[in-house]
Amino acid sequence: MNPSTALAAVLADELIRCGLREAVLAPGSRSAPLALALHARAEAGGVRLHVRIDERSASFLALGLAKASRRPVALVCTSGTAAAHFHAAVIEADEAGVPLIVLTADRPPELRGTGASQTIDQLKLYGSAVRWFCELGVPEALPGMAGYWRSLTCRAWGQAAGLGGGHGVPGPVHLNVPLRDPLVPDDGEPAAALTASSGGWPESLDGRPGNRPWTSFADPAAGPGWPAIELPWAERGLIICGDGDYDAEPLLRLAGQAGWPVLAEPSSNARRGPNALPAYAYLLADPGFAAAHRPDVIVSAGRPGLSRGQLACLRGAPGEPPRRHVVLAAGPGRWSDPARTATDVAGSVRLAPGPAGDPAGSAWLAAWRAADAAARAASDEVLAVARPLPDSLSEPLLARTLAAALPDGGLLWAASSLPVRDLDQHMRPRSGLRVLASRGASGIDGLISAAIGAACAHQADGGGPAAALLGDLAFLHDAAGLFIGPDEPRPDLCLVVANNDGGGIFSLLEQAALPVPFERVFGTPHGADLSSLAAAAGIGYHRLERAADLPALLGGPAQGAGAQLARIERARSQYARSQYARSQYARSRGGRAGGAAGDRGGGLRIIEARTDRAEGTELRKKISAACAAALAGLR
Repeated sequence: MNPSTALAAVLADELIRCGLREAVLAPGSRSAPLALALHARAEAGGVRLHVRIDERSASFLALGLAKASRRPVALVCTSGTAAAHFHAAVIEADEAGVPLIVLTADRPPELRGTGASQTIDQLKLYGSAVRWFCELGVPEALPGMAGYWRSLTCRAWGQAAGLGGGHGVPGPVHLNVPLRDPLVPDDGEPAAALTASSGGWPESLDGRPGNRPWTSFADPAAGPGWPAIELPWAERGLIICGDGDYDAEPLLRLAGQAGWPVLAEPSSNARRGPNALPAYAYLLADPGFAAAHRPDVIVSAGRPGLSRGQLACLRGAPGEPPRRHVVLAAGPGRWSDPARTATDVAGSVRLAPGPAGDPAGSAWLAAWRAADAAARAASDEVLAVARPLPDSLSEPLLARTLAAALPDGGLLWAASSLPVRDLDQHMRPRSGLRVLASRGASGIDGLISAAIGAACAHQADGGGPAAALLGDLAFLHDAAGLFIGPDEPRPDLCLVVANNDGGGIFSLLEQAALPVPFERVFGTPHGADLSSLAAAAGIGYHRLERAADLPALLGGPAQGAGAQLARIERARSQYARSQYARSQYARSRGGRAGGAAGDRGGGLRIIEARTDRAEGTELRKKISAACAAALAGLR
C-alpha cells in the first residue's frame, strides 16, 4: 500500500470510529486518496458521501449537515483555490459554533513556491476562524505513522465537537494534508484496505479493537460546567432569545416562574409557550411603548440583534441600560453582548429563594401581552386587506403561512435579510418546528446548499418534511447548489423563493433615500427567469397563487425525485408560458406537466413567490403604522 493511500484509509477509518456519519467531497486530483477512501467506506455503508462540483456549495452543504445533526462533518477538497472557496462556510461555522473537519489536500513541500500547478500557501489559510489547525506530515512508510494519524484525527474530532477541554464550543478545524504521488491505490488494492503486508508497510494500520476510537473523550455534561447565577425576583424582567443552538427550556421555565415576557427570534427555537410574544419587534420599535416598558433585568441567550429595536432594548434606549443584564455563555470565552451592557456572564440562571410576586397576576406581563395582542391584530388586519383579492400573497403573509403550515417534526431554514425578519415579525408561537438560519455571520452565501444539507441530516435522524424560505438574491447566489448528481442523496425539501427582483431589505434602510444610485447599486434588479434555471437543473417548478394552497405543496415525499422550484409569483405572469420548465419537471417525475397549485411534490422542489419591492416596502410601513396606532390606543 502506498503512503498516500494508507494515510487516507486510516483517516477515513478513524473518523468513522469517532462517529462520522456524513462526508462532503468536491472532486480533484490531489485529493484522490481521500476521495477514494471515503467512497469505499460509503459503499460499505460506513458513512454517507455527498459529492458537489462547486467547492462553495460543497462547504455550505457540509455546514447544513453539521448544523442540523450537531455532529462533525468531513469536508474534502483538492489543493489550490479550491480550499479558498471553503472560507465563507468556515467563517459561518466559527461564528455559529458548527462542527466541521476541513481536509484540504496539498502539494508536498518540495513543490511549493516553485510555480507548480494548483499550489498556493494553504498553511493556516482560515486564520483564527478555526478552532485548531494542523498540517500533517507528508505520509511515509515508517513505524509509528498509524498511531500518529489516528491520534491526530481524534484530536481534530474532539476540537471540532467541542470536547476534550479545549474551546468547549463546537466549530471548524482545518487539517492540511500534503500528498505525494502515487495518488491512487496500487494495482488491485482496495482504496480502504488496512493491511500490514500490502506494499511492505512496516506495521499494522489497524485501529483499536472493537472499532473504538484511538482517543475517547469524556461526556462534557459530566464536567464542572459553568456556574449558575441566582437572580432576586424583579417584576420588570425580560427574556431575550437570539439565534443559536441551545436548550431554551430552562429559560422558558424561568419566564413562567418570574412572569417575564419571552422575546424570541425564530432561530432560537424558543418561540413557544404562553409568555412568547410574536409581535415583540413592533413593540420594541415603538418609542412610546419602549419608554414606558424599560426592563430592570434582562436575561439573554444566543446571538440577539435581529432588529434595531431589540438592540435598542439591550442598550436600554431610551434611557439608561438595564440595571442587570445576564448573558448566558455558549462556552468559555464565547458569549454575545452586541450592546455591551452585560453585567454578568453565566452558564445558567435561576430565581433566588425568597419573596416573589405573583407571576400570573403580574401587571408587567399583562401589559406586554395586551400590547402584543393589539399589534398582532393590527398586523393581521393590514395583511388581510393589503390587496384587493382575498388571500393574495405578500412576503409577510408568506412567512406566516409557511411557518404555520409545516407539520410537527418539520424543519424550516430561513435566509438572512428579509425572510428571517418577516418570520420574526409574523411567525406565531408554536412547538414541533425546528428553525435554522445562517446567523453566525448573517451572510446570504450558500443557503440552498446549507438548507439541503440540513434537511438531509434532519431526515436521516427521523425528522419530517423541510422547507427553506429564501429571497431571490440568496437563491441566485447559490444557484450552483441546485445542480446535484444523479447518485447523490436528496432530501424532502421545498425551496420557497420570494422573488422581488432585487435586494428588498435595502428599500427599508437609509440607502432608499438616494433615488439616483439606489436601484443599480442597492436594488440590483436581475430579471432572472427562475423557471429556466429550474429547467436547466432538472428541477420541478410550481407557482403559488394563493397562500391557502401552500400547505398542499409542502406535503410529504411522493414518488420521484428532483428539485421542485416553488415560485410564488404575484406580480408577473410571463412565467406561465414556460412550457419547457413544466415539461422537464414532468419528465423528471415520470408524470404530466405540472405547475398548478394543487400538484404535490416530493424530494427536492422549489416554490417561487414573485412580489414587488415597492409594494412590499409600503406594506411593511402600513403594518408598522397600524401597530403603532394600536399601541397608542392602549396608553
